[in-house]
Amino acid sequence: MPRWEIPEEFLDGYADMLAEVARTGRRLNREELKARRVVGEQAAEAGHSLRALISQHLAATRESWPAAASAADSAVRVLAAVEQAVDALAEGYERAQHLAVRQEEGSRREFIDDLLHGRSDLGSLMERAERFGLRLSLAHAVAVAEGPDSYHEADPVARRVESALNGRFGDRSILLTTKDGRLICIAPGDQGDVLTYFAKQAHDATDGGRTAIGRAHPGAGGVVQSYEEAVGVLDLADRMHLDDPVLRVAELLVYPVLTRDRQAMADLVSNTLGPLRQARGGPGPLLETLNAYFDSGCVAAETARRLNLSVRALTYRLDRIRQLTGSDPADPLHRYTLQTAVIGARLLDWQSWEEPA
Repeated sequence: MPRWEIPEEFLDGYADMLAEVARTGRRLNREELKARRVVGEQAAEAGHSLRALISQHLAATRESWPAAASAADSAVRVLAAVEQAVDALAEGYERAQHLAVRQEEGSRREFIDDLLHGRSDLGSLMERAERFGLRLSLAHAVAVAEGPDSYHEADPVARRVESALNGRFGDRSILLTTKDGRLICIAPGDQGDVLTYFAKQAHDATDGGRTAIGRAHPGAGGVVQSYEEAVGVLDLADRMHLDDPVLRVAELLVYPVLTRDRQAMADLVSNTLGPLRQARGGPGPLLETLNAYFDSGCVAAETARRLNLSVRALTYRLDRIRQLTGSDPADPLHRYTLQTAVIGARLLDWQSWEEPA
C-alpha cells in the first residue's frame, strides 16, 4: 500500500520523540511505547498493512533525522529508539489482528450453531450466511463425517480436508466446519461432487471414518433438515452395522419408514422373532444367521462362508428357525416378514430387551 494512503496522524509526536532521544540519550518510555502500540492497533483495524505502516515510520525517521544525532553515539541511540517504536507498532498490530480473528471465529461458530439448529430468525440468518459464502435462498445439502477421534476446526484433520477441498474446488460457496466432534461440509444442492469428494478426503484423513450425506433441501430450514438426516444416518449405521464409508440418506429412506410406527414394528419383531429366545444359547446365533442369510442374498453357500459354517450346519440352523418361528426363510412370503423383523430388531436393539416373563 502506498505510503500516502496511511494517515499522517499516525506519525503524531514521532519526530519530537526521536529528537528528545537524540538530545538526552534516553530510551522510549512506557507512554511512548503505548502510543505506538495504539497506532499499530488503529492501523490494523483500518485495514492498513503492517509493511506500509513500518515504511511510513522509517521514511519519517529519514526525513526528520534529528540534528543532534550527527554523532555516532547519538545515532545509535536514535536507531535503538526506532527499533523500539517498530516493535511496539508490530505488537499493537498483531494484538488487533488476534482479537479480530477471535471475534471472527466466535461469530462463525455462533452462526454455525444457529444454522444447524435453526435458532435465529430467517432474515438475520440469511444475511449472516452471505458473509460466510452461503446463499440460503438456494438448496443445500450437508455431509457429516465421523472418525475414531473428536475433531475441532483447528485440528490437523479438519485443516487437511479443508485444504484439499479448497485446492480442488476453490470458491464454490462451500462451508466446512466441525460440530460435536464431527466434520461438517455444507454445499449447494446441485454440487454433489463436492460432498462426494469431501467424503473421500474425510475417510482418508480420519483413517477410515465414514460420512453420511443428507439430501438437498431449500432455505435455511433445509440445511437443518439435511444435517439432521445425515446425523440420523450415522446413528442408524451404528445400530444396523453398516460398514460402507459413504452413506447417502436418499438410499436409506426405507429405514425411517420401517420405524415410523415403532409400536407396530416392536410387535412384529416380538411376534416373529420372540420364539428364537427358546433356542439353546438364546436368540443371538440364530438372529446372526438370518442377518447373514439376507445380507448374502439368501445364497446358502455364501451365508455359510460368512458365518464360517458348513452348508450342512447352516441348513440345520435355518430349519431350527423354521421350527421355532413357523416361518420358512426359503419361502418368499415368509422371507419378507422375517427380513423386515430382522431389520426391525437391529433398529430397535431387540436383543437388549428384557425377556418377557
